[in-house]
Amino acid sequence: MIYLFTDGSSRGNPGPGGYGAILRFGQHEKELTEGFRLTTNNRMELLAVIKGLEAINRPELPITVVTDSKYVVDAVEKRWVFGWEKKADFGKKANEDLWRRFLKVYAQRKVSFKWVRGHNGHPENERCDQLAVWSATQGKLLVDDGYELIEARRA
Repeated sequence: MIYLFTDGSSRGNPGPGGYGAILRFGQHEKELTEGFRLTTNNRMELLAVIKGLEAINRPELPITVVTDSKYVVDAVEKRWVFGWEKKADFGKKANEDLWRRFLKVYAQRKVSFKWVRGHNGHPENERCDQLAVWSATQGKLLVDDGYELIEARRA
């Protein structure tokens, strides 16, 4: 079993943001994190899951994603995202670019989800939050192309 712990953060919504993820397999552990100059909390929550799943090079092993994001857990467990996928316009849902990326990697893995309450003392969730906040506040932030391109088209 591989455990993927995740969290996302944005300082303002939208604003600078980041994600944190911890991959754990037996005694092995790896932390992932990046920061972006303009994004949303939901995008970072979802990107944390995507980046973690993409980093797993043993897709045959079962993966448990532990997250405080009801946005992500509900979309998958209540099967909403699979309904959006069937619509030509993806149901006009926010974060279509990330949801499509998620669906691609999700289809190649054996993934289950476990929701935990955020900021409630769960050690890995707290660490992921620290990583996300730290990345969002660093000087050199990446561009969240999906968010910034969509917003530029709306303007």
